[in-house]
Amino acid sequence: MKEDVQEGNETTGNFPGRPIALTIAGFDPSGGAGVTADLKVFAAHHIYGMACITALTIQSTMGVRRVEHVSGGTIRETLACLREDVGSAGVKIGMLGTAEAVGEIAGFLSEAGIDRKKIILDPIIHSSSGRELLTPDGLARLKSELLPQVGWVTPNLDELAALTGTGSASRESIPEATASLQGKNPSLGIIVTGGHLDRPDDFLLLPDGTGHWLEGKRVETRSTHGTGCAFSSALLSRLILGDNPEKAAAGAKEYVTAALKAAYPVGQGRGPMHHLFGIDSSL
Repeated sequence: MKEDVQEGNETTGNFPGRPIALTIAGFDPSGGAGVTADLKVFAAHHIYGMACITALTIQSTMGVRRVEHVSGGTIRETLACLREDVGSAGVKIGMLGTAEAVGEIAGFLSEAGIDRKKIILDPIIHSSSGRELLTPDGLARLKSELLPQVGWVTPNLDELAALTGTGSASRESIPEATASLQGKNPSLGIIVTGGHLDRPDDFLLLPDGTGHWLEGKRVETRSTHGTGCAFSSALLSRLILGDNPEKAAAGAKEYVTAALKAAYPVGQGRGPMHHLFGIDSSL
């Protein structure tokens, strides 16, 4: 058994029969978003998940009360410790919080040797309640140091506006805005999640510059906390499992829709979707 484990310690992050994914994000104690959600999404796709926590949040389904950022040194040491022992087939990056954290992640990626096509950035800038989750200098470093190293970015409309420096984004402006962002970051794949649109269509811009809409259907539920986190980690899972980008994006959207439909009430506010609906024996 020990020999099998050692045999799997390669930068590919693939143990026999089980690929490994790494999430770098904040900790949500309510389990709806951040690393707690990402790990459940990985498990739902039969992928072994590891995590590096960038921030501790005090939150529930009612919203975020306080954020305590993890030091850059702790982030650096965590990633180095994992890298020395276990490789990753892919990385999902979520909430980073500070410019220091962004710099540490960028430094890690520059040395880790992970396939850029399997590095997903979900650029979390504000919580749904409006609390700042990435400082302005952190956003600047994210655009200059992190975007050039990732293969995919999955912003919502507000995050797309922040990444492109425009005041706002609308359905009509999305194709032009994504083309502009890709022009500054060649070969970057972009998926703009459309949960805030009247019809929740996502816009997919492939690394080769080809773009089209992914049609969505509104699910009537208040269990919508962490949909962006789940989408990006599902996208990474599908890419790791071998889907081409178009199939991976469609599969991630289908997963989120099904998880929303299967959600059950948790808490008094915006609860989580049911990440593990596919392996829930009670269904």
